[in-house]
Amino acid sequence: MRIPSVALCGFTAAFVFLPIAADAASLQEAAAALGAVDAKSLEFSGAGHWYQFGQAPVPGGPWPQFEVSSYSASVNFNAPAQRVLLTRIQTVEPGRQRPTPTEQKLSWLVSGDKAWNVAPPANASPDAAPVATPQPALVEERTAEIWTTPQGFLKAALANGAKSSASGAGVQISFTSAGHKYEGYINAANQLEWVRSWIDSPVLGDTLVETKFSGYKDFGGIQFPAELTRSQGGFPVLHVKVASAKLNQAVDIPVPENIASSKAAAPTVTANKLAEGVYWLTGGTHHSVAIEQKDHVVLVEAPLNEERSLALIAKIAEIAPNKPIKYVLNSHVHFDHSGGLRTFVDAGATLVTHELDKPYYEQAWSAPHTLRPDRLAQSKKAAKFETYADKHVLSDGARQIEVHRIAGNGHSDELALVYLPAEKILIEADAFTPQAKDAPPPKSPNPYSVNLYENIQKLKLDVAQIAGLHGPRVGALADLRAAIGQPPLAQ
Repeated sequence: MRIPSVALCGFTAAFVFLPIAADAASLQEAAAALGAVDAKSLEFSGAGHWYQFGQAPVPGGPWPQFEVSSYSASVNFNAPAQRVLLTRIQTVEPGRQRPTPTEQKLSWLVSGDKAWNVAPPANASPDAAPVATPQPALVEERTAEIWTTPQGFLKAALANGAKSSASGAGVQISFTSAGHKYEGYINAANQLEWVRSWIDSPVLGDTLVETKFSGYKDFGGIQFPAELTRSQGGFPVLHVKVASAKLNQAVDIPVPENIASSKAAAPTVTANKLAEGVYWLTGGTHHSVAIEQKDHVVLVEAPLNEERSLALIAKIAEIAPNKPIKYVLNSHVHFDHSGGLRTFVDAGATLVTHELDKPYYEQAWSAPHTLRPDRLAQSKKAAKFETYADKHVLSDGARQIEVHRIAGNGHSDELALVYLPAEKILIEADAFTPQAKDAPPPKSPNPYSVNLYENIQKLKLDVAQIAGLHGPRVGALADLRAAIGQPPLAQ
C-alpha cells in the first residue's frame, strides 16, 4: 500500500480528517488511545499457531496447523517495512501420515516493493550460512500485514481520508489505498476490534484477509491486544497470544544488495525430451509435462499462476505446432500446483481432476478477480471437467495416458500420478522428488515416498523414469527405492 508523502515522512504533516464530528472523533480518539498518531514503529511478540495457506490436505478443508513457540513482528511504518521471525513445528494430525515434523526457524521480510526470506540454502548442511531469497509474489500480502496491525490501520486510515459510519455502539472505518480496500471496526472503548483487507490469489481471486483483536491491555504504557487471529480464504492463518508490545523502538530493516537489485523475471520454460512426443517442462520451482497425441496435446500440471501458464502455452506451441492443448491433468488442489489452471480453462482445455476437486474449483473460481483480473475473469468461460474416483484413462488410439489416485497418501487425499504405459514414464508431484545424483539419501524415509512405491507395486506399474514436478532431474525407480531404504533390484 502506498501511503501519501505526508505518511512516508513519519506522519508529521497535517492529516485529512472527516468533517463529521462524532465519527471523526472516534477515529481520532482511537488513534490517540493506541498511540497510532505518533507511531513510527511497532514490535510485538508471543506464541500460538500458524497455518499453511493453500495446502489443505482435503479440498475445502482448513489449512494445516503448525505450533509456534516464538513469534515476533517488527514494523517500520515510515519505510514501510516488516520483519517476522517465527519458530514453528507442524502439528501431528491423528490418522494422517506425514514426515516426522522438525522445528523450523523462519525469517520473512518486506520493505517497500521488495519481499524476501532469509534461510540456509535448500539441502544445505544445518550450519550453512543463511541467504536472502527474493519473494516478489509476497509483497502485497506482507505489506497488507503492516497496515492491518492496530496502530498501522489507524495510522493509514488517518492518512487516507477514511470514511466513518456508525455501527452498533462503535464506528466502522473504511479507506482505499493503491487499489486495495481496508475496513475496520472501533468499539465504544476506542479499541480496534477487527480489520479486513483483500489480496489477490490465483486460485481464490479477491481473497479476504481478516484480523481480529481481543483482550486489550497495557503493555508498558501502550494499549495492544492480548490476542490476534488472522484468517485468509475462510480459515485461520495465524493466532498469536501476545506477550509483549512496544512502540517507537529502533526498527531498521535494510534491504540486502541482492534483493535490492533483483527484478521479477519473466517465467522461462525449457523442454526436456523424455520420449517421442513427451516433454518435461522445467525452468523454475514447479514443472509440467506435455504429452503429444495425434491431433492435440495433454498437459500434466498448470502450477503457480497465469504468467507461468502463458509461458507453458508458448513453449507447447513451439514443440507441438498446430496442436491445441485439449486436456490439463491436475495432480492435486494445493495452490502452488493449481494456480495456473484458470488460464487453460480460458484457453478451452478440459480439466481432468479428482471428483473431490471439481466442486471446490467451481466455487473458488466463481469469486471476483478484480484486484488482478486474469484472462478467465475477462472471458467468463465455464470450466469443463472430466473427473474420476480412482482411475481415468485418456487415449487417442495410439498412446494411452493413465491417471491414478495415489491411495492413502498423507499429503493430500486426492493426490494423483500420471503413467504412460508404453514409455514406462511416471509423473507425480510432492510424493517423491528426485534429488541431484550426488545428494545424500534422506536420514529417514519420507512416508509420502513409501506410499508412492506401495501404490506403484499395487497398480503393477512398470516404471523406467520418474518425472517429478519438482526437483533438478528426472529419476528412476531405483532412485525411489534408494530414498525409502529399499535395496537395488536384482539385475
